[in-house]
Amino acid sequence: MSPALRLGAVGFGLIAVCYGFARFAFGLFLPQIDSDLALGSTLAGVIAGGSFLSYCIAIVASAYLTERVGPRAVSVGAALVAAAGMAGIALAPDALSLAGAVMLAGSSTGLASPPMAVAVAAAVRRDRQDATNTVINAGTSAGVALSGPIALLIGGQWRLAFVAFAVVALGLAVAAARSIPAAPGRSGAAAGVIPPIDSNVARLIGAAFLMGAASTALWSFGGKLATLRLGWEATGIGALWVAIGAAGITGGGAGALVSRFGIDRVHWVFLATMAAGILEAGASFATPVTTLGGGALFGAAYVMLTGVYLVWGVTALPHRPATGLMVAFLTIAIGQTVGAPVFGFLLEQFGPDYAVVSFACLGLVAGLARANRVVAQLR
Repeated sequence: MSPALRLGAVGFGLIAVCYGFARFAFGLFLPQIDSDLALGSTLAGVIAGGSFLSYCIAIVASAYLTERVGPRAVSVGAALVAAAGMAGIALAPDALSLAGAVMLAGSSTGLASPPMAVAVAAAVRRDRQDATNTVINAGTSAGVALSGPIALLIGGQWRLAFVAFAVVALGLAVAAARSIPAAPGRSGAAAGVIPPIDSNVARLIGAAFLMGAASTALWSFGGKLATLRLGWEATGIGALWVAIGAAGITGGGAGALVSRFGIDRVHWVFLATMAAGILEAGASFATPVTTLGGGALFGAAYVMLTGVYLVWGVTALPHRPATGLMVAFLTIAIGQTVGAPVFGFLLEQFGPDYAVVSFACLGLVAGLARANRVVAQLR
C-alpha cells in the first residue's frame, strides 16, 4: 500500500472513531443514558453543547500545535484523548461525571481534523488533495454507521459500547503513530493562531455556524425524537444511526462535486437536503419509513456539507491548510455548542414540532452565504 493510500485509510479510521464514536454516539445512546442517570432534555442539551464547546477549544489548539510539532504527534494525541474520554463515559456514576467525560471525548474530534489536512498537504498530490480530504472527512459516517449495529448487538448497553469504542481508539493511536508524517506543516511556526478574516472567510463562518446549529436537531436529539414520535427504543434508534451513517459515507464525494459544480450550488442543494431530512425524521407526520429516510438524507447532507466547508476553508487559506480547516470546523462546532441547548430548551418548553421546524429553517438560512468567485469555482 502506498504511503498516501495508507494515510487516507488511517485518517478515515481516526475520523470514524473520534467523530462517529467519541462525539456523536452520545446522541445514539441518549435515551438509555437519560433513563439510567435521569438527565432530562435540557441537561442533555447542555451536556451535548459542552461536548461541542470542548471541540471548539481543542481544534484551535490542534491547528496551533500541528503547525509547530507536526501532524503525527497531534493525531496520536487525538486517539488517546478519545480513548480516555470514552472510558470515562463508560464509568460515569452520575450526570456531572458524565458531562466531564463527554467533553473530553468530544475534544478528540477537534484534535483529529487539522493534522489530517496538513498530512494530506504533505503526502498527497495537489490535484488529489480535495478528494482525499473529503474521503477522510467521510469517516464520520463510517463511525456513526458502525455504532448503530453495535447498539443493536448489545441491546443499548451504553457502558459496554463505550468500553469497546475506547479499545478501538487505542488501536488507532498505534496506527496513526506508524502512518502519519511526523514533520511540521509547510505553513511554518511563524504563522499566528488567528488567520486573516476577509469577506470570503467571514461568509464561510456565517454559513458554517448556522449549519452546525441546525444539525444538532438530529445529532444530539435524533434518538430522543424517535422515542417521542414512534416509541422507539434501542433497536429502532440503532437502525436510525445506521441510516444516518451509511448514507453519510456518500459525503466522501464532496470534493469531486465541488470541483465540477462549484461550492455555492453544492452548498444550496445539501442545505435543502439536510432540512428535508430533519423534517422527515422529527416532524409530527414521522413514520418509521420517513424517519429512516430522513436520517439517510440528513447523514448524506451533513457529511457533504462538512466536506464543502473543509474545501472552502482550505482553499481560502491555501498556505495554512490546518488553519483553514480549523476555521470551518470550529465554526460548525460553535454553532453546535449554541444549537444543542437551544434545541433542548425548545423541545422541553414548546414541543418537538416547534423545535424541529425552527431548526430545519435555520439550516436553510445558511445558504445566504456565498463563496467568492475564485473559491466557488475552485480554480
